[in-house]
Amino acid sequence: MRTVNIHEAKTYLSRLIEQASNGEPFIIAKAGKPMVKVSAVDVQDTPQPKRLGFLAGQIDVPDDFNEMGKEEIEALFSIAK
Repeated sequence: MRTVNIHEAKTYLSRLIEQASNGEPFIIAKAGKPMVKVSAVDVQDTPQPKRLGFLAGQIDVPDDFNEMGKEEIEALFSIAK
């Protein structure tokens, strides 16, 4: 496994990351002492992002949705005089 110093890692970071993602991990060392190991992430282990709009076309939202229950909600939050 290849070891690079911090300066070299900063200079060639894009190239080193590309190599690591292709299965060639490397170690970053400071003053010759190994500090971190950089390797590719297994894509299957990363959480999947939430899908927005996955129910599009399957449910109907009433036109007055933003006004539904308005009076009751206002009554709950209004201060009695």
